Amino acid sequence: MNKLKIGVLGAGHLGKIHIRCIREIETYRLMGFYDPDGQTAAKVSEDFSLKSYPDIDSLIEDVDVVDIVTPTVEHFKCASKALRESRHVFIEKPIVATPDEARELMKLAYEANVKVQVGHVERFNPAFLTAKPFFNRPMFIEAHRLSMFNPRGLDVPVILDLMIHDLDIVLSLVKSDIKRIHASGVAIISDTPDIANARLEFENGCVANLTASRMSLKNMRKIRFFQHDAYISVNFLDKKVEIVRIKDHDPERQGPFDMVLDMGPGKPAKQFVFENPPIVPVNAIKMELESFATALIYDDIPPVTIQDGINALNLAYMIMEKINM
Repeated sequence: MNKLKIGVLGAGHLGKIHIRCIREIETYRLMGFYDPDGQTAAKVSEDFSLKSYPDIDSLIEDVDVVDIVTPTVEHFKCASKALRESRHVFIEKPIVATPDEARELMKLAYEANVKVQVGHVERFNPAFLTAKPFFNRPMFIEAHRLSMFNPRGLDVPVILDLMIHDLDIVLSLVKSDIKRIHASGVAIISDTPDIANARLEFENGCVANLTASRMSLKNMRKIRFFQHDAYISVNFLDKKVEIVRIKDHDPERQGPFDMVLDMGPGKPAKQFVFENPPIVPVNAIKMELESFATALIYDDIPPVTIQDGINALNLAYMIMEKINM
């Protein structure tokens, strides 16, 4: 089988991680990378014994797949160049900087008849993968994505930097249109909100309450899902899943840690069953890049499509409009 020739645009912190992961994937042949910073390019080229291309166009010419790991403001320029040359594109989240750019990118991808996958990596988080089979129409969702200060990411509001991860997760599970949005945010150290909260109300009755901060004293990446007869907690940071099921009490099937709740006269008692399903460790970034290669080889739909990326971006902008940004 011929390997897919791939090149990486951007060799910063995340770009180097992509380079390492691609080298471990049998279906790719890593041709090289491009980074506009000469010192960075020279060091990465030496550290990885990898070709550093002099410009974007020469890299695109040599590859089948372009992996875009640049700052968000450069996403559209890089992706549009690749699509105009009919190259497949893997692009980090958020897909581009604005909804206008997203619409134009969708048009270019359609005209080029190539595949695009967006790097919403939390879809491949081992905790989320473990929890997925247990979801059944969650109706209340509470997300907290808190990060200690890091100057990386300040080029975009916290909604596009952090909250967009959880927006994508919520949209992937709640198959319903948005009915109403309430949001607030505060700019603390940058010119745009560094902490924000959004309450999303869906047409099917589901409500999602999301908080994102890059000014926290601790790191947290957790989403709690409430659905009929069950509560599911997914800890994306510590890679843990906790499931609490509620069912009619059965003394013969009561576990040593199950809790029994008396529902009152004439009503059957309820039994709380606690589960911590085992997590199978995976490298989420490597897994998402592998999944794109599989989609290309078998001409399948990428697991996180360009439309998924646009949906998350559009919702992020709706939230930012409510904050009057």
